[in-house]
Amino acid sequence: MPPVSNNNRRAPRQPQVVAVSADGKLQPQAPKIEEAVLGALMLEKDAYSLVSEILTPDTFYEFKHQLIYTAIQELALKQNPIDILTVTNQLSADGVLEQVGGAYYVSTLTENVGSAAHVEYHAKIIAQKALARQLITYAGEISAGAFDETSDIEQLMQKAEAELFQLSRHNIKKDTQQIDPLITEALEKIEAASNRAEGLSGLPTGFTELDNITSGWQNTDLIIIAARPAMGKTAFALSMVKNMAVNYGIHVGMFSLEMSNLQLVNRLLQNTCEITGDKVKSGRLTPDEWTQLTTRIKNLQGAPIFVDDTPSLSVFELRTKARRLVKEHGVQIIMIDYLQLMNASGMQFGSREQEVSNISRSLNGLAKELNIPIIALSQLNRGVENRQGGAQRPQLSDLRESGAIEQDADMVCFIHRPEYYKIYEDEKGNDLRGLAEIIIAKHRNGAVGDVRLRFRGEFVRFQNLDEDTSIQSTMTPYPKDGTTLESRMNNFGAASDNSAQDAFLSAGKQEDPPF
Repeated sequence: MPPVSNNNRRAPRQPQVVAVSADGKLQPQAPKIEEAVLGALMLEKDAYSLVSEILTPDTFYEFKHQLIYTAIQELALKQNPIDILTVTNQLSADGVLEQVGGAYYVSTLTENVGSAAHVEYHAKIIAQKALARQLITYAGEISAGAFDETSDIEQLMQKAEAELFQLSRHNIKKDTQQIDPLITEALEKIEAASNRAEGLSGLPTGFTELDNITSGWQNTDLIIIAARPAMGKTAFALSMVKNMAVNYGIHVGMFSLEMSNLQLVNRLLQNTCEITGDKVKSGRLTPDEWTQLTTRIKNLQGAPIFVDDTPSLSVFELRTKARRLVKEHGVQIIMIDYLQLMNASGMQFGSREQEVSNISRSLNGLAKELNIPIIALSQLNRGVENRQGGAQRPQLSDLRESGAIEQDADMVCFIHRPEYYKIYEDEKGNDLRGLAEIIIAKHRNGAVGDVRLRFRGEFVRFQNLDEDTSIQSTMTPYPKDGTTLESRMNNFGAASDNSAQDAFLSAGKQEDPPF
């Protein structure tokens, strides 16, 4: 089982392990080193502080050593001295003194300890042996399941990945770091931001006001973008994907749990080519619209957008795929549509809320591990719809299923379109039709506020208020390597109008989901 933290300490149980495996190999163990560490803990005043984050009772192979270390933990938590007498007394109070061999055995642990100087190194050896035993146990269970013809292989793989993920989470330890290198890194980032024309320290979204508040999406941040259905979560995400990949050459990975890859491409075509959804489905385009399609579609071809439409994606599959995207394709940001459709299969939870909490916590850790921003779309609960009189603006308490989403996120943004609730003017009499508000409700490292964008429902697109859509047809994508994007696009660009029509008609057969 995975080690537990000292704050969640529990009494060890008799281990169900055998000294020799089926193939005649000994279980990884180091009893003599265990004795040396326990002896050092009873001799050296500060030894426990060196090993408390490395060892737990279950880390020890010998059950009697687990009991002794548990007694040492109890003394440390009470801030009592740790020596032969106090440990013996604690074991007696726990009723396990005879199980460990009596006071005599406790006293012998200190006899062969020459020095406590290497206690931390020895503790790491014990921890590695324990980790090896856990891996052997898990491998045995997976092997037995694989041989069992009644096993569901997909579930077995999920279970294996979940157990390894839990092991890796508990095994990752980060040492403390002196502040000087961090100051240097911070100054370098500030200098790099100052040299950019737009003055952003993170990845630009293409939405000017949003970038002004956030300074772009920042590495290691988990950003939650939440809204009720029909507010345009996916449209907003795709508008950002297009802006970032096409305009700025940013490599984007998108996990779509709700739509197929082809449906997403249809939406991107609507967004970029300004062709309405009904014509995408029917394929009934005028000659001018076919020209518009074949001209503007070149802006998307070759764009560094990587899409995965695996349904019911587990957080463990996501970690594996995200690492691969970053390593093999240089992905700089990941978007997930949407969080509540993910699962943590292979792990047991008492409620869906606990499962969502685990997912959000895992996404937060993944953003920091990969050093990229992760954007997760999220649903809001129905409480928003029940409010009347213009009070439908979402708030943090509206996040569905888990308060942990709010806690784990570095930034929480809401999408609100007053027009949807038949609110056509604000308190100053300004026209709200076609407007959307991006409400930054939480910003761990910056300001909160509201950003207004224009929403063009017919093209499922969000854009800046002052954006001239006529430039879409002539926009030149940001060159990745100094060449124009069109020079890297041969497949579609070389296609005839008829072949382009055939491809588009095929794509148009896909169902176009709601905004």
